[in-house]
Amino acid sequence: MRINENAESTLNKLLDDIRKNSDKMLGYPLNKKFDYSALYPFLSYTINNAGDPYELSSLGTNTMAIERSVLNFFADLFNAPEGNWWGYVNHGGSEGNLYGLYLARECYPKGIVYYCESAHYSAQKNIRLLNLPSVVIKAQANGEIDYDDLNEAVRVNRHLPVIIFATAGTTMTEARDDVDTIQAILKELRITNKYIHVDAALSGMIYPFLESRPRFAFETGIDSISVSGHKFLGSPLPCGVVISKKSNRDRIAEKIPYIDSVDATIAGSRNGITPLILWYAIQSLKEEGAHEYVQKCIEVAKYAEQKLKEIGIPAWRNPNAITVVLPTPPRKICKTWQLAVQNDIAHLITMPDVNKEKIDAFVIDLEKELIPVEC
Repeated sequence: MRINENAESTLNKLLDDIRKNSDKMLGYPLNKKFDYSALYPFLSYTINNAGDPYELSSLGTNTMAIERSVLNFFADLFNAPEGNWWGYVNHGGSEGNLYGLYLARECYPKGIVYYCESAHYSAQKNIRLLNLPSVVIKAQANGEIDYDDLNEAVRVNRHLPVIIFATAGTTMTEARDDVDTIQAILKELRITNKYIHVDAALSGMIYPFLESRPRFAFETGIDSISVSGHKFLGSPLPCGVVISKKSNRDRIAEKIPYIDSVDATIAGSRNGITPLILWYAIQSLKEEGAHEYVQKCIEVAKYAEQKLKEIGIPAWRNPNAITVVLPTPPRKICKTWQLAVQNDIAHLITMPDVNKEKIDAFVIDLEKELIPVEC
């Protein structure tokens, strides 16, 4: 395939812009520290993981064996129930959240979704797509769900099934909803018809590797969990993984004659490259040492918090978070460093590609903008 000079010039300019913007990106959880050049030969082929990764298909150009290896890794990571779990590699955390809520609706068609106001925006979007009734729960100051408000909201509707959309690492402050506390509330209210989905888009790859692992996954009795692949692991293509109880997944599985397979996924044709990327990233992470990898990010976050406080910025973090929260800086700083902003706060995230030198450069830029201009 060939393109003309004008088209080639367009591509070169776009690549140059992306390189420049990629260098100064602190506000979004995208790990840019990766090298997948070993996988380039696979881009010469159409690779389609159509249907269920655990079912044979008539389409032979797939990476489902690799996908199953990736799913086994995450099932172990999230303590999925032995003999009763299922999953697939998808297009990202938002699709994983959609899938969890989809299973919840099929389990409890009359259920009400309860989610925190600090949850990822995909929660509200997916609730609308599935036409589910919902109640928004207040957030505490750190971004964690307000358990008293949840208790009261569920109490009012205790005659209906409860669907909880919990978060392990909220978007702006990386707060964690305590699933054990939520379970205790449901037990106290004698709620037996319940489904709990956990959005662990970023922190799902951090919590398991802390010295003291918090309880956030299947060990707490949840029903499904989603995690992004392009965030902490790093990928040039958005992707994610969802793991659910197989007994719930079986409610929606359907035999598709066209592909001679069973399908229980959201998408029909699925990207066959992203399982390869995730598999390669996992193998690399095992070599580097996941615990050390995570600890380095936390150390840089501590450093960023300290440096910001030294110039008078009241920065803060949730425990073990790599998200550093600060009052919204001047617009120029937010644009230059691509900071995520919501209301009166912004944040920077010390992903694996962010080092202390980059934090120093950011702090210097910010301090310059804060110095009053003399008349």
